[in-house]
Amino acid sequence: MDIRIAAYGVIIRDGEILLSHWNEHGRSAWTLPGGGIEGTEHPVEAARREIHEETGYDAEIERLLGIDTMVVPAAKRHHGSAPLYALRVVYRARVLGGRLRNEVGGSSDEARWFPLEALSELTRVSLVDIALRLDADEPGDGAPRRP
Repeated sequence: MDIRIAAYGVIIRDGEILLSHWNEHGRSAWTLPGGGIEGTEHPVEAARREIHEETGYDAEIERLLGIDTMVVPAAKRHHGSAPLYALRVVYRARVLGGRLRNEVGGSSDEARWFPLEALSELTRVSLVDIALRLDADEPGDGAPRRP
């Protein structure tokens, strides 16, 4: 089994969420800005780097929201002949500076802000919904919400 560790940022501002359009191997959908950890890079650094690469923004990582895992069967992979175990580290982040722009030469081809209420109309990866549930469970003061 192959293993991929990636880090992502949930960035919500004024009722809008920042998403990146993943477009690779004939498949496309909106996702959180983020991606694979390189070498010995810390997940926080990977999230900052990927957010900048995919959106043009410099970001501050505010807090860990959670970790999600999934297994992609070998038959559904475009590269590799073994199943893929994906570990996805999800952070809450905020924009510090920079200018919105699209990534060139990467696995994403567009970055855009979307109203939260418009998400149901988008073709998106499951990680977006998972991350929004994690974010809803963690209020801004850091105290977990009680059921």
